[in-house]
Amino acid sequence: MYQKIEIIPIRIDKKITQGDKLSKIVLESIRDVGETLNDRDIVVVAQKVVSKAEGQTINLDSIVPSELSLKLAKRNSKDPRVMELILRESKAVIKLSDGVIIVETKHGFICANAGIDQSNIQEGGNSATALPKDPDLSARKLRGYFKRNAGKDVAVIITDTFGRPFREGQTNVAIGIAGLDPLKSYIGMRDMYGRELKVTEIAVVDEIASAAELVMGKSEGIPVAIIRGYRYLCTEISSVSKLLRSKEKDLFR
Repeated sequence: MYQKIEIIPIRIDKKITQGDKLSKIVLESIRDVGETLNDRDIVVVAQKVVSKAEGQTINLDSIVPSELSLKLAKRNSKDPRVMELILRESKAVIKLSDGVIIVETKHGFICANAGIDQSNIQEGGNSATALPKDPDLSARKLRGYFKRNAGKDVAVIITDTFGRPFREGQTNVAIGIAGLDPLKSYIGMRDMYGRELKVTEIAVVDEIASAAELVMGKSEGIPVAIIRGYRYLCTEISSVSKLLRSKEKDLFR
């Protein structure tokens, strides 16, 4: 039977700030647009509002750049304070070239600028946001709140926009998950012509993240979307770390 999948945008009018109960705000916003949560929905939440609620907005005036940050910032036309934040959030610098800074974050993500971002912040050019410290934990907290207060068993995906080493353009990917397996494996199954599949695994949480971004946008005030109708493997033990490729298998490092 074919799946019919809905993508439902959820607008949040409130400006999220540190200490806000994001889970409560999301649930209220779902009700405000005339929607309700159903069992096995997937709630997709943009990283920016999670970071803001968790206090991951940093005033750049509080940052004192190191000598290394000053040197790298000058070489790459960056604000030294932003460069210092990038280095603080990184385990390793992978590539520096013409202002593009690719790092491995403390979470294990390979991305530009360690996820440090100055867009969509009320404070303007004097602040930046960092990624949530533990995005999987953030997703689990949201999921738990929805279960307790809406009585529905849903999955949660926290997303951010990453570039890719082999294609132009950025796409939304999962950086934190709860309640669903991030991979769908076809290994050992047969294709349409009877051949055994040996390596095919689909990163379904990244595909869901990208689908949700189609209605979320970057300036529409829609940091949340509900994916309804997708049949996923529900699990109480899930982590985005399952998607992280080891350095030994990474052909781009």
